Amino acid sequence: MIDWIMAVEGTPTGAAIASALALTAAFLHALFGALQKGRVPPYAARASIDTGLVAISAPAALFLVPWPEGGAQWGFLAGAVVIHFLYKVLQAETYQRGAFTVVYPVVRGTGPLFAVIAAGIVFGERFSPGQWAGVAVVLAGLFGLSAYNLRHVDAAARRTLPAALGLAVATGLTVAIYTTWDAAGIRATPNPFTFLFWFFFLTALDFPLIAAARGHFRPTRELVRLGLSGAVIAWGSFGAVMMATRLGSVGEAAVLRETSAVFAALIGWVWLGESTGPRRVALMGAIALGAVLVELG
Repeated sequence: MIDWIMAVEGTPTGAAIASALALTAAFLHALFGALQKGRVPPYAARASIDTGLVAISAPAALFLVPWPEGGAQWGFLAGAVVIHFLYKVLQAETYQRGAFTVVYPVVRGTGPLFAVIAAGIVFGERFSPGQWAGVAVVLAGLFGLSAYNLRHVDAAARRTLPAALGLAVATGLTVAIYTTWDAAGIRATPNPFTFLFWFFFLTALDFPLIAAARGHFRPTRELVRLGLSGAVIAWGSFGAVMMATRLGSVGEAAVLRETSAVFAALIGWVWLGESTGPRRVALMGAIALGAVLVELG
């Protein structure tokens, strides 16, 4: 398996698989959002999911895959712990202060833009003019969706919106940082599954330990169900996009992942019975079109 992964890295076959993995990550990310659907406070939800991630990742990290070797591999994992902790705190604070349907597209819109720029600096990736046009269309769709949803926000939520939007942009920046950092880490580790299992094990320890120390976390049936199902979905989503960044372009994977907004709308319409008007459909179509342009470019 490892030999096959190394053989297809940087090839057209690897690029095609990377695109499929990024789209899979987008679908799972949308499913993850629908699973939470605002029923559980952000910090409690994060502690539950991280507990599930530790439970499913620790045995494999400790006993199944080779351990990380050398200072570089451990350094990437240590950096990932810090970066993802900052991301999780910023994300929770963003969702607490702003309407989810408004701030989420801002987070997901700024993330790939910064990631494409960072991939150009760190990995020397270059987007063609057609691909940049695709990025612009994706961003227009995401920010347009945020502006459209803003019309339905009540007056109380509007008062905290400036702070929430500032936090959303900061969260998007951390998305770009962790996307670039994790891509460098998984590329620097000969066995990608070593990086993945140890990544999920170590980066998921923080919130459960904090919750336990504060005594604020009381497992309920809903939290346990959310923790286990959310952990499996989160593993698939983050794992798929990280593997995509090893096999193909970091920037392309970052942009394709943001088609999660399209999948979220489809899940909301089919599964949750939410109404989808013509304007939202048009904005979703713009996001999908932008992703196609990035691929064709």
